[in-house]
Amino acid sequence: MYKVLIADDEPMIRKGLQKLIEQSGQPLAGIRLAENGLDALRLIGEERPDFLFTDIRMPKLDGLELCRQVSEMDSDIQIVIVSGYNDFEYAQKCVSYGVKEYLLKPISKKSVDAALNKLVQLQTRQKYKAFVSIYKLEKWIGEAEEAVWTLQQSDLLEIIHKVRQELYASRLKLYQVLDVMAEFSSLLIKRLNVRDVFAFSDTLDLRDVAADDEAWIRFQASLVQLLLDLKAKRKGKLKDPVEEAKLYIENHLNEEVSLEEVADRIGLNPSYFSQLFKQSTQETFVQYRTRRRMEKAKKLLAQPQYRITDISGEVGYADHPHFTKTFKKYIGVLPSEYRSKLGIE
Repeated sequence: MYKVLIADDEPMIRKGLQKLIEQSGQPLAGIRLAENGLDALRLIGEERPDFLFTDIRMPKLDGLELCRQVSEMDSDIQIVIVSGYNDFEYAQKCVSYGVKEYLLKPISKKSVDAALNKLVQLQTRQKYKAFVSIYKLEKWIGEAEEAVWTLQQSDLLEIIHKVRQELYASRLKLYQVLDVMAEFSSLLIKRLNVRDVFAFSDTLDLRDVAADDEAWIRFQASLVQLLLDLKAKRKGKLKDPVEEAKLYIENHLNEEVSLEEVADRIGLNPSYFSQLFKQSTQETFVQYRTRRRMEKAKKLLAQPQYRITDISGEVGYADHPHFTKTFKKYIGVLPSEYRSKLGIE
């Protein structure tokens, strides 16, 4: 998610550029607007943007001076100069301040999209070149995955400590550390989910983190929680997940319960649960649910006080003709014929 700051003294330009950036399709965390260079510096001090779009000619502090101060303050902010044709040569002087792209007025959607695509690619390459190598990140994640999967909490804490020490030695800024943490957590979740047994979700929340210690506390808590969740899910398996699923189906025969809903209820990956259920019952989830519905329908049909149309709803069929068709397929006769055989008219 990228944070954008737009600095331009013309309200129409600011709003227009904001709208074009919002329509770009890039993942945005927010867009802020500044009326001049001084206003932009204040906003950067409050919250660092990933991308800065700035006009050249502005009151109080022009775009050239803004670029110079931003490059000294944080050289990793990607800057785009917005200028009129007559200012283009002047704008090119900003190249020594790390400007990555120029937009000529009038601004078009195509030029904004191209500029943003370039900025995103540059930042992605910069992230892994400057922060930590892909090889090292994959190695850490592999170790963390093994520790979580084998429920070795002490090993997991040791890995987190090692990662922290190495990132500290690299003298990374806080926003860089947060990016590595977010990527680490996301990739770890993906690798755990590839095992196709339990469904894991990423709960790491690094919003509003203002200090290094706070970030590491949240990061460690999130990874340890993964381990504890897995431990709890495995303990639950002592109850037999298939029997738990059967009980849930039985209690909800009058509802259109899906395989995914039941799998989530008992804490299993849907694909794995489907295989496990069929292996245990010799029936697919749908076949088992339908058979139990028909068996319940037979019991209700044996009770004269129930109307056949009411019974179809009691076993999960809002469409009565569908119920009668399914009943005949499984039992061999229509519901009315089955009831007649019991001597009930």
